[in-house]
Amino acid sequence: MIGFLFNDLECKELNYLLRKELDEMLFDLCDPREDESAKFSIEARYRIVFRMFARLASPKEISKYARNRVYR
Repeated sequence: MIGFLFNDLECKELNYLLRKELDEMLFDLCDPREDESAKFSIEARYRIVFRMFARLASPKEISKYARNRVYR
């Protein structure tokens, strides 16, 4: 098992970075110009980044980025 030890400032920076990445992926998923295979890949990456974000964020912040459905 691999672990990391972060101080408070590093946690805030990582939280900010993950939020921005999730925002960009949500924007791309809603973009009608993206094709199906690209959206499928973005959705898979979104799930990974979201799980990382869920370890750092409060439940209120997590609810902002939780998706109700899987893109098909």
